[in-house]
Amino acid sequence: MPETMESAMLALWDQLTGAQMLQALADGRVPHGAHHGLLGLRVTGARQGAVEETWRPPRELANFAGSGVHAGYLAMVLDDACCAAAMSHGDHAYPMVTLSLDIDFLRAVRPGDTCTVHAELVHPGRRRMVANARVLDAEGRTAAQARASVVPDTDFTDRMREAGEGGAG
Repeated sequence: MPETMESAMLALWDQLTGAQMLQALADGRVPHGAHHGLLGLRVTGARQGAVEETWRPPRELANFAGSGVHAGYLAMVLDDACCAAAMSHGDHAYPMVTLSLDIDFLRAVRPGDTCTVHAELVHPGRRRMVANARVLDAEGRTAAQARASVVPDTDFTDRMREAGEGGAG
């Protein structure tokens, strides 16, 4: 069975911090998740409190009018980046659960264009964290920005281990 993002993370759980796990994703040592492939999104770098991603949205993500990427997909990308920035802060790579996501859509993102996504953790609380993210279009202009409030999914390892042992996942 091919290795998944989750199984690779679990295998490296005790060895890597959150930032190191995200960098392993960027380096190809951990496979990207299925949602990354659907969105055309790739983590390209990480350090504690920050993450960078490259996004090349496929044409299937266009809105009904075909004038740009559907806002819901932009929201997914911004959410992913905010959660990754929060994950990068921890001693372990806990996935994050989003509590709130506030977005400003500033200009259209064209399917097929290569965009850059930057996210930074601005409040590394013990329970609740806050991160900001921006999508820069192919010309380097801010196309959308977001602020997210997230919490770590501390049950991640228990669920993944249980699923690996044939339990309910």
